[in-house]
Amino acid sequence: MGNTLGLAPMGALPRRSPRREEPLPNPGSFDELHRLCKDVFPGQMEGVKLVVNKVLSSHFQVAHTVHMSALGLPGYHLHAAYAGDWQLSPTEVFPTVVGDLDSSGSLNAQVLLLLAERLRAKAVFQTQQSKFLTWQFDGEYRGDDYTATLTLGNPDLIGESAAHWVATLNVGSGGAHASYYHKANEQVQVGVEFEANTRLQDTTFSFGYHLTLPQANMVFRGMVDSNWCVGAVLEKKMPPLPITLALGAFLNHWRNRFHCGFSITVG
Repeated sequence: MGNTLGLAPMGALPRRSPRREEPLPNPGSFDELHRLCKDVFPGQMEGVKLVVNKVLSSHFQVAHTVHMSALGLPGYHLHAAYAGDWQLSPTEVFPTVVGDLDSSGSLNAQVLLLLAERLRAKAVFQTQQSKFLTWQFDGEYRGDDYTATLTLGNPDLIGESAAHWVATLNVGSGGAHASYYHKANEQVQVGVEFEANTRLQDTTFSFGYHLTLPQANMVFRGMVDSNWCVGAVLEKKMPPLPITLALGAFLNHWRNRFHCGFSITVG
């Protein structure tokens, strides 16, 4: 007897379910594309800093910052912010006016306006010791999965994002800036940055991580870069008091430099 080969009807064969590709979300605004990655890295700390935040109303708040350091004279910053009534998301309120004034008279200010549902405008002004320094105007259009920005004086930027990661490439005549941010889970975030400056003939590669310990009310940030610099900042909230303590230390192995800092934030 010979072997018999039987073919099943087409309807009886298992069908592979079609792959569902989720659409890419909007990558966000021009200025925010590198922010997620930079927020992973610890901020430089040296000396002692005191920050007092005060909410004056649902639209207006101020912050007072006093910084004392062995590297320079004591400094004071007054930060004020106004937020309007048009709220598109928990982090987007229009119009928004933000200003920062230091003890030397230098001012940084920006105004954010919502012209239409997908169209935004921003103006930035900067003075140095009471002298006008620079200004900049941006126009931004947000599509479903892209953001188009027209900026006077800034280089071109390409950004791509997904649910838990953001990749950004910034290219201009002065060099390039690339960053990658990844959120592993609610406690762990990592970021990688690459910066190349053609004018200074310098390149830097950095890796940073952000660890949240909600049960201990603590946040730990650490970094290491290609210049043999390592640093870390530990933040500790003190509930029920509206106080946040922060302790940071940074070491440059190549230049044999070490500095540390301590800060208290109220509000």
